[in-house]
Amino acid sequence: MNGVTANSIDGVSDRDFCVELLSAFALVMTHLSRFSEEIILWSSWEFKFIELDDSYTTGSSIMPQKKNPDMAELVRGKTGRVYGDLMALLTVLKGLPLAYNKDMQEDKECVFDALDTVKVCLEVFAPMVATMKVLPENTYKAAQKGFINATDLADYLTKKGMPFRSAYKIVGQIVAECIAKDCVLDTFPLDEYKKYSDLFAEDLYQEISLETCVSKRNSEGGASPASVRAQVAYVKGLL
Repeated sequence: MNGVTANSIDGVSDRDFCVELLSAFALVMTHLSRFSEEIILWSSWEFKFIELDDSYTTGSSIMPQKKNPDMAELVRGKTGRVYGDLMALLTVLKGLPLAYNKDMQEDKECVFDALDTVKVCLEVFAPMVATMKVLPENTYKAAQKGFINATDLADYLTKKGMPFRSAYKIVGQIVAECIAKDCVLDTFPLDEYKKYSDLFAEDLYQEISLETCVSKRNSEGGASPASVRAQVAYVKGLL
């Protein structure tokens, strides 16, 4: 607040500002931890969506081919430390009478530790993300294998006059056949599509291409390239 403290007891016993600061730090670490979890998953052999720069990984003690995403794991781990600082201060304050008590000197250790931890995590995290390499071919194949364009295929039939309930059922059957044959909707032959409905035509492949599916999500906050660019510009403006 600005100006003189309105109440003298509040002036010496209040530590709300410390709790609020630690809460903000904890929330920052929550987002860094969630991002770290995705980086750890994405950089694994099972996903291989990204590759971290060697500066932010370490080698395995036994497996020479392995790159461990240690920086991301450490950031994820240090999130618990900042949570602990917040809970420690809340616990210190919860039973104190409304006056200054020596217990309150514990606020400094919590605040300084959380500040140092968040600062070092941000200093590592930003360049780690800036230097990581995205592997678009792998992400594209994963999106195809996940059949994220199945809804667009159902919409395709709906736009041709089929009730959505019927389109939903047909697309479900086609997806099941694709899974059994280890193929994707993009490569499923047209003559096979026509076994399910005569409404299918050559134009379906353009309708269900991942590029088309993403570009159509162009409402505010959507996933289309134009929408994402607008979101990035907005955030950069805030910063």
